[in-house]
Formats: sequence, structure tokens, C-alpha cells
Amino acid sequence: MAASSYAMQSILANPLIRISSGSRVNQFGVPALHMRRNVGLRVRSMAKEEQPSEPATPVTPPPSVEPKPQPVSAPSPKVSTKFSDVLAFSGPAPERINGRLAMIGFVAAMAVEVAKGQGVLEQISNGGIPWFLGTSVVLTLASLIPLFQGVSVESKSKGFMSSDAELWNGRFAMLGLIALAFTEYVKGSTLV
Repeated sequence: MAASSYAMQSILANPLIRISSGSRVNQFGVPALHMRRNVGLRVRSMAKEEQPSEPATPVTPPPSVEPKPQPVSAPSPKVSTKFSDVLAFSGPAPERINGRLAMIGFVAAMAVEVAKGQGVLEQISNGGIPWFLGTSVVLTLASLIPLFQGVSVESKSKGFMSSDAELWNGRFAMLGLIALAFTEYVKGSTLV
């Protein structure tokens, strides 16, 4: 048994032997080109072993009341609260904050345009910068505080008003704000 084990280990450990002609063959004399080894290959079976079946006999449950199993909730994934993770390019904050600002900006720009007849660029040049900066600071802080506390947006999203809907609405608002400013610039006057 030990000799055969040693022989198999030596074959598996060193399958190629050099011969003086320079060609490579394994220990059985077969050229190495026809034999390949996959060292890192592992096969695992996830199948359950079959249980021996017992003859079907009617089993009556005992008259005692069994407690109902409590539903197990999946543990919520850990949310990083590091500044670099929250504000990373693919992090939870940048697109969401920009989308929220764009939604408010688009609605405010359209409301002022309808009420006063001023275009977006005219609104910005007539004192809109302080309003923009103030709104940006307030919304950014309001968006970052829960993220730094470890609360994910997905954990608060339910039903129709989901976090994905907010992202898409923000994306459309960003495009709408750019399209509004571009259209007013090309047209030379307000949209409405």
C-alpha cells in the first residue's frame, strides 16, 4: 500500500521527465503534448445523500400545540461610513445628491420662469447663485448625515417611492435642467 501510494505521489508530483533527445514524455512514455494536468481543479458535490426510505405509515401529530416558527429576516448588509467610501465615484452619495439638487433646481427654474418670465441663465445672473449654494449645502448635509450614521437609502425605500425611482427621477431632472438651459440659450429667450 505504501509503495503504491509513493508511486502515485511521484507520478503526480513530477509527470514530465527529460530524455536526452530533448523531447518531453511522461513516465509512461507518452509524449507530453497529449497529456495535460489541471492542478487547481477540484470537484465538489452539493448533492444530498439519499436517505433510506421507510415504509409509509400514517403518523398522527401529538395533540400539543407547537410554536410557530418566527420568520428569519436576512441581516442587513454593512454600510461603510468612511468619507472616502460614501463620496466615492460609485458610492451612495454623489449621484443621489446631484439628482436631488437637479430635481429641486428643475422645479424651481420652471416655477420662476412661469411666474416671472425669466430663463435659467437670467435667474442665475439675477441673484440665483446664493440660493443655489444655500440649497446645495442644506441638501448635501441632509443627505450625508444618514449615510455617515450607517443608514442605507435602500433600507428606507418601500413600494412606489423606491431608491431606484429616486435615482431615475434625479437622472431625468439632470437631463431636463441641461436641456432647459441649452434650449433657452439656442432659442435666445425663455422656454415658456
